[in-house]
Amino acid sequence: MTREEKALIIQELSEKFAANPFFYITDASGLSVAKTNQLRRKCFEAGIEYVVVKNTLIEKALATLDADYTSFKGSVLKGFSGIMFHPENGKAAATLIKDFLKDNKESIKLKGASIDGGLYIGHDQLDALSKLKSKAEMVGEVIGLLQSPAKNVIGALQSGGQNLAGILKTLSEKEAA
Repeated sequence: MTREEKALIIQELSEKFAANPFFYITDASGLSVAKTNQLRRKCFEAGIEYVVVKNTLIEKALATLDADYTSFKGSVLKGFSGIMFHPENGKAAATLIKDFLKDNKESIKLKGASIDGGLYIGHDQLDALSKLKSKAEMVGEVIGLLQSPAKNVIGALQSGGQNLAGILKTLSEKEAA
């Protein structure tokens, strides 16, 4: 690979890292060709881009970004590295890895992930990453919590109004009788 080709790959990776706030670095070295193709197919179906790149190129691409990825140098960027990019969903790749591991025991390992600038290192972080909530889910929960007291007050006022109308009707019927 020439220097120009390496520079082009580094530039493309830098652009992908900058454009995708969610990426996972995995080790799928234990997979056969058929299982690798199955993993790539599942990634494609889930809208996840999966690329295999040399660690030195990944390191140089990460160095061009504003965030600090120096903690990836030691344990994450050694050995076989595949990167999973998803532009919108931070837990999509983690969920895919967990589902893939159900059928293929210990075939793929999470080495590290970056979720909106937060770094997660090690395969043991997979469960936490798969339970992350998206920004839309969090906003929905907050709105639901904010609306809850108002709904309770409105419900109480409406039920109180119906009770008052029933009492007035009963009193007017008693007066008429």
